[in-house]
Amino acid sequence: MLTNRFANYSYTAVDRFLRYVQIDTQSDPQSTTNPSTEKQKDLSRVLVQELHDMGLSDVELDAWGYVYATIPATTDKANVPTLCLCSHVDTSPDVTGAGVKPIIHTHWNGSDIVLPDDATQMIRVHEHPDLQHQIGNDIITASGTTLLGADNKAGVAEIMDAAHFLLTHPDVKHGRIRLLFTPDEEVGRGTEKVDMQKLDANFGYTIDGEALGTLEDETFSADAVTITVQGVSTHPGFAKGKLENALKIAADLLASLPKEHLSPETTEDKEGFVHPTRFEGNQDQAVLEFIIRDFTEVGLQEKETYLQNKLNDVLKSYPGSSAQLLVKEQYRNMKKVLDQHPDVVENALEAIRRAGLSAERRSIRGGTDGSRLSFMGLPCPNIFAGEHAFHSRLEWVSVQDMHKAVEVIVNLVQVWEERS
Repeated sequence: MLTNRFANYSYTAVDRFLRYVQIDTQSDPQSTTNPSTEKQKDLSRVLVQELHDMGLSDVELDAWGYVYATIPATTDKANVPTLCLCSHVDTSPDVTGAGVKPIIHTHWNGSDIVLPDDATQMIRVHEHPDLQHQIGNDIITASGTTLLGADNKAGVAEIMDAAHFLLTHPDVKHGRIRLLFTPDEEVGRGTEKVDMQKLDANFGYTIDGEALGTLEDETFSADAVTITVQGVSTHPGFAKGKLENALKIAADLLASLPKEHLSPETTEDKEGFVHPTRFEGNQDQAVLEFIIRDFTEVGLQEKETYLQNKLNDVLKSYPGSSAQLLVKEQYRNMKKVLDQHPDVVENALEAIRRAGLSAERRSIRGGTDGSRLSFMGLPCPNIFAGEHAFHSRLEWVSVQDMHKAVEVIVNLVQVWEERS
């Protein structure tokens, strides 16, 4: 078993992670550049240097902020598929990623964790059920004023550590491996500039999941909706009977949305939602942005029709005004692709089991780069990275879970070699 090889291995994932999270790589959904923020490349350049230091020669950071690298095969078999291991370097725009101060809570005793720089930020055990399995482990958090960045720098660090292990253990047989580190996953553009010909892989895995032992092979399908409201503007001193305020029209639409269902805060499991994410404008024109989520495309269309009907109802009270609703596809449920390639999922489940874990298939109430990569010709499920409470100041990851993720990655490439 490969597990025994790790008994004397000095993991590098945590040291790497602690360095990576202190590099601000927050992406920007309003930016029109690629990458959306240049500072994402600060981490990408570090990864390139570290990969070179490991002895890899085929390493590239392209103009768009993507890092490509190759770990050469160690097998004599000619038919082993090329695997891609992928994580994203950016962090969520929802909470600042500047000035992250990571803290390791060693041998955690099971009590609530108070974050020292803001005592109102408390990781309560009853609100984080996965913590119940972490007593005695080492928990990494931020200090309370920033996110941690475990999403997805935990995955980045784990892939880098797995690469280090493979390069220092050439007796582990595996096929050719392509590493891909992407920008802008958090703003839905993580695969926008991926060069699939350059990537040149058969199957892929994102390392961007949550709980220990989980594999995610199903995601939301996702669309973005922009509604532009054109009101009737006039001087407010002479506005009686004339003014139709675009801001009020947009506010009426928001107020008409249900509060007990169809929203992220009231849905779970396979339930989708309609979620406003941005609102700006003036009395003449206002813009509303939404994300629409469902596990089926039919469900997406139903929710978009629902939103259009709500908009039409609101406009009945404003006869001089108009509005345009535009839908942009973001990603689709990767299960549609993965069901055609069962070995991709089964080999990952076997790799998890070989690490001594109970393997569990899950659905993601979200998406990963793997969602779009799957439809771009690279079937790509999502393996756990141990990250929890994403996009918040309460984000945390376990040192022991990170080490298990490294072990699973190494197991995974060996499983593919054995079964080819």
